[in-house]
Amino acid sequence: MKEPSDEEALDRIDLKILRQLQGDGRLSNADLARLVGVSPATCHRRTERLFKAGYIRGVHAAIAPARVERGALVMVGVVLDRSTPESFSAFEAAVLKLPFILDCHLVAGDFDYFLKIRVRDMADFNRLHGNQLIALPGVRQTRTFFVMKEVVDGAQLDF
Repeated sequence: MKEPSDEEALDRIDLKILRQLQGDGRLSNADLARLVGVSPATCHRRTERLFKAGYIRGVHAAIAPARVERGALVMVGVVLDRSTPESFSAFEAAVLKLPFILDCHLVAGDFDYFLKIRVRDMADFNRLHGNQLIALPGVRQTRTFFVMKEVVDGAQLDF
């Protein structure tokens, strides 16, 4: 069976590998091979190629936030004082240095960025907000949304 190169489109076997690993990144190569219907050697080569080609960014454990004292989820809309490449770049560089920010997205609409942050509680967020968030470069305004219920979080990609 011919294996696609990095430049070729993914075939059905590649897609099966991606779906299985997305569901359970701890699968052994032997189990993964059995699930997708190829030999372990073929499965290993294909999986390595998918990593090298950037289709798989990493394999991570899904940590229960409350168990590590990060049970409060906060979404923060950020408006910068200027919409220039330099102000975006300065803001993004600063955000990358803050370990409590889980996600940062440049968005269209009323805000420039949305941040996803996990904290212990409201007091913990208040401290971070007062000491670090509003001190980020170019921040003119923030709007905070405390998540009351996580309906979907970390859903798998549908492809």
